[in-house]
Amino acid sequence: MQSLPAPVKRRIKALKQLQLVTTNIEAKFYEEVHALECEYYKMCAPLYEKRCEIISGAYEPTDEQCVWDSDDDEETLNNYMKEKAKIEDSVETKETTENEDDTKGIPDFWLTIFKNVSTLSEMVQEHDEPILKHLHDIKVKFLPSNPMGFILEFYFTPNEYFSNAILTKEYIMKCTPDKNDPFSFEGPEIYKCKGCVIDWKKGKNVTIKTIKKNQKHKSRGSMRTVTKTVQNDSFFNFFSPPIVPEDSEADMDDDTQALLTSDFELGHYIRERIVPRAVLYYTGEGLDDEDEDYEDEDEGDDDEDEEDEEEEASSPVNAPSGGKQGDDPNECKQQ
Repeated sequence: MQSLPAPVKRRIKALKQLQLVTTNIEAKFYEEVHALECEYYKMCAPLYEKRCEIISGAYEPTDEQCVWDSDDDEETLNNYMKEKAKIEDSVETKETTENEDDTKGIPDFWLTIFKNVSTLSEMVQEHDEPILKHLHDIKVKFLPSNPMGFILEFYFTPNEYFSNAILTKEYIMKCTPDKNDPFSFEGPEIYKCKGCVIDWKKGKNVTIKTIKKNQKHKSRGSMRTVTKTVQNDSFFNFFSPPIVPEDSEADMDDDTQALLTSDFELGHYIRERIVPRAVLYYTGEGLDDEDEDYEDEDEGDDDEDEEDEEEEASSPVNAPSGGKQGDDPNECKQQ
């Protein structure tokens, strides 16, 4: 650019002015797309309500509504009959069958989804599961403009853990090109989120834990035990996100930025995938779509790695100093 003649540089500035107009038009396009998405979600809302009624057992679908051709049905039925043939006709079996007939709706529907989807299952701890059994619906409430965004609403049946009937997570988006860097605009982006206060019942807050720590007096050398309350790993930390500074130019530490980025991605994922396609994540069929986002590395790279390994193995200088043959002493093992 520096070597270009002055008249050419001048014309490039004119092109950038045109590009800026184009970028603003693109922003307007995304605003209208969001408004259209809000309208279409309203059309889907009654279907999601019916889904919730079936899951909870409030509505029993008719035989006609349950017709669905599947290649797996016949195989599943055959496997079921074979397994049933092995079971003796006992009183215990009869009682089990009667209990199955009394089952309402689809138990643990959302908990099963959370455990099926790797991104969510990493957040769900064992102590979260009894609470998530009470989760009976997740809804999306769109904010068309001023601000643009959406709210995730998690509906819970009455439980022994907290008194809230609904837990919310609000995401605010911006769809305006940055004045300082307008050409970086690629569409609406989440820039802020807000959780809610969970009214935990006494002794039931799974987001904190109590630890005991021994302390030694500096001069007397006497010991004492102090009790501290610290944050505990839990899915419900999702409703207490890091606070975003009002000043968009304020610096954030890397850890906070990473947490926010992860939170934004998860919120978008729940809105975009989990809520609209819940049944497919319950059955596991929706997980196949996630696998398509990944691809195997080039075989050529593997061949090169194998050649390198062969060269290292043939040289006594590179032989590992300890461990089993083939172990990499620098390998990071997953905890």
